Amino acid sequence: MEISKRIEELALNAEIALEPHFRRIDAISFENTKKIMNAFRNHRVSEAMFAPTSGYGYDDKGRDTLDAIWAEVMGAEAAFVRHSIANGTHALTIGLFGLLRPNDILFSIAGKPYDTLDEVIGNVGEGGRGSLRDFGVDYRQADLLADGSFDTERIAEVIKNEGERIKVIFIQRSKGYLNRKTLSVDDIGKIISFVKPLCPHAYVVVDNCYGEFTETREPCAVGADLIIGSLIKNPGGGMAESGGYIAGSARAVELASYRLTSVGCGLEVGATLGQTKSMYKGLFYAPHTTAQAIKTAHLAAYIFGEDGLGFEVEPHWSEQRYDIIQAVITHSPEALCAICRGIQAGSPVDSYVTPEPWAMPGYTDEVIMAAGAFTQGSSIELSADGPMREPYIAYLQGGLTYESGRIGILYAASEAERLK
Repeated sequence: MEISKRIEELALNAEIALEPHFRRIDAISFENTKKIMNAFRNHRVSEAMFAPTSGYGYDDKGRDTLDAIWAEVMGAEAAFVRHSIANGTHALTIGLFGLLRPNDILFSIAGKPYDTLDEVIGNVGEGGRGSLRDFGVDYRQADLLADGSFDTERIAEVIKNEGERIKVIFIQRSKGYLNRKTLSVDDIGKIISFVKPLCPHAYVVVDNCYGEFTETREPCAVGADLIIGSLIKNPGGGMAESGGYIAGSARAVELASYRLTSVGCGLEVGATLGQTKSMYKGLFYAPHTTAQAIKTAHLAAYIFGEDGLGFEVEPHWSEQRYDIIQAVITHSPEALCAICRGIQAGSPVDSYVTPEPWAMPGYTDEVIMAAGAFTQGSSIELSADGPMREPYIAYLQGGLTYESGRIGILYAASEAERLK
């Protein structure tokens, strides 16, 4: 597989056009890095905090200090971050089960959540396996309007009809596997200001995956009660080998902690087993690594979009980013697979492998995934995936360095170009 000359030329044109956007991205990275370094200084981080603990993990100073740092960086009252959280879906499950009780309602106001939550909620799959629905939790949904804004009439109607049964108002920040715009922190803040007076007893929970450090504020700063994400996405900086986090109000985090371990134990237990240092380093690197991924996404939008190969893309290369995801709408299973083959070939690990669609656990459709990553499933490393359904959208994300991300995008574009 080779990079075509035309694609190389497109990349050079793209970088000229993207120069002011790259400067803005670097400025955001600087502000977030400054915030993290201030938090490290405020909490007197020392090498002794990287020491592993075993067994119950009582009095793990490194673990407890990292929780406090995470809360400060996220603008939250409290937080916890653990290597033992398997992925973003696991972190979201901990948060939702921590807050919801039988006869409560989970109300998603930004459309359908990410596919892997379908079975957690109980919208698909057989009963009796432990979904929220099995425990008597009901589900309501309000889709976004055609312009990507919240349907405030529908939201107000559901709140009026269901009243105090609504315990969690759920917002997915990123587009997930939907063809919609990603929500900015301002967007989230405005809708929180709208729903809180109507439903003051409910917790507002934000799936923050893919959005961390793309702006200088996180959703806790605009009133979210819980924000939840994965360490093998933005906030792990490409250094964390596994894990997830939950941050928010002290009470909401406490309730979630009882689902992380057990009621009564909460955050007092949990051995770190030598993983603490990589989580500290990951947070330190996170703003810069996220910036590299955003630059890679801008480049992909230019090359695949109207100025390049002519695919429909979301967002446009000139738009500001609120997550690291770039959608390329191919309308073709062959083109979707070609893009994934190119990303795989341009990866540092398993570059010789050819990705194929398969029935991946947790997904309702067959999914094709390309990810030659050092950490399995790491979305902050360059990857591409998409469900095998119309309109056959390739979702690209990540890039530990802009240089490596650029190479992967050029391979993917060259492979897609051959179908034109």
